[in-house]
Amino acid sequence: MRNILLIGAGRSSSFLIKYFLDEAQQQDWKLTVADVSLSLAQSKTANHARSRAIAFDINNEVQRKEEIAGADMVISMLPANMHMQVAKECVELKKHLSTASYVSKEMQQLHVNAMKDGVALLNECGLDPGIDHMSAMKIIDKVKAEGSEISSFKSYCGGLVAPESNDNPWGYKFSWNPRNVILAGQGTAKFIENGKYRYLPYNRLFAESERVVVEGCGTFDGYANRDSLSYRPLYHLEKIPTMLRGTLRQSGYCKAWNVFVQLGLTDDSYTVDNSASLTYAQLVEAFLPADQKNGSLKSRLAAFMNVNENSEEIKMVEWTGILEIKPIDLERATPAMVLQQLLERKWMLKADDKDMIVMQHEFEIKNRNSEVSTVRSELVVTGEDSVFTAMAKTVGLPLAITSKLILNGDIKARGVLVPVTKEIYEPVLSELEKHNIVFSER
Repeated sequence: MRNILLIGAGRSSSFLIKYFLDEAQQQDWKLTVADVSLSLAQSKTANHARSRAIAFDINNEVQRKEEIAGADMVISMLPANMHMQVAKECVELKKHLSTASYVSKEMQQLHVNAMKDGVALLNECGLDPGIDHMSAMKIIDKVKAEGSEISSFKSYCGGLVAPESNDNPWGYKFSWNPRNVILAGQGTAKFIENGKYRYLPYNRLFAESERVVVEGCGTFDGYANRDSLSYRPLYHLEKIPTMLRGTLRQSGYCKAWNVFVQLGLTDDSYTVDNSASLTYAQLVEAFLPADQKNGSLKSRLAAFMNVNENSEEIKMVEWTGILEIKPIDLERATPAMVLQQLLERKWMLKADDKDMIVMQHEFEIKNRNSEVSTVRSELVVTGEDSVFTAMAKTVGLPLAITSKLILNGDIKARGVLVPVTKEIYEPVLSELEKHNIVFSER
């Protein structure tokens, strides 16, 4: 019997756990689900005969070593900054690891030792990053094999709420880590457009979103995501004149979110010392210019943003409750923590709510005769409910499938890996189609 250790049983683990348990008998697996909350781990495994649920403390070195030593495959669903403790133990103990997180500099430094010890450290194998890499490389490799050239590549992905469950003006509900949503986009976005490097600092990011149309789904806001430039060598598109990776939100979201950014409410770098004794209105008041004294809080906020008081973005901000005279009741909170606490109440998925994943790749392709065509590859996945979400499906299933392929020897590559090679993306995309994760091309 082969042992699989899953560390972290949060929002994105439901389909991952179900996959392992559904395959456990046939594959001769036993799954250990380890989480800081024993009750959460137990609820996800539901006393399955081939499962084991344990309370797990990542900082407990004895427990960590013991559990990793007893596993054949480790999957880390921990926050990205916690992966390294697990990864170092996996290399030391010669155990394979997979995560859905970006490859950090620290992770990359384990490559040589992992190669030497025959260990696969597979990262970026969820949705975005993950499915985006695999689906993009499938087209890129095909285009190159035909002797054509890619002159532009734009890729967008968003975790949204399905239309039938959309009951708020933002068109958004939390289907993954709320903290990551609040802090999204911080830093400077880097991309290249028509051969010119572009840099979008955080204070302008949401004000300069693009309009993205997805067939049969509608029109979305797309904002630039992180460092698109670093993906040119990864995709072997070093000389491509246009490359952009971005995030999708419902139309109007970015203008409204920009209000929070300009106010400073997404800042997580300091605490508001008297946060527990403030109301939300008082907090907003504290961020507005001191010389704005006349009119309602709403009108002064609109003046600060240089928009009409009845504009859609001000209405959407007001809907969140951030202008209300209600106590924050959160000790030593950062502005971002206050905003997260408020939005978790407003953007919570109800039990029967369905989320939706939308992804679009857009390629401009020049063939051997210098004829240019545009190819769009699009994915839309709708969740089942608030537990078996589209986000959990598209993050969890690639991790589960690649873990199986590594365990069974179908993926032979070792070291620090990302899923951009045919050895990985072909079998994974093929199996994902059986789970109705299918791209359409036009």
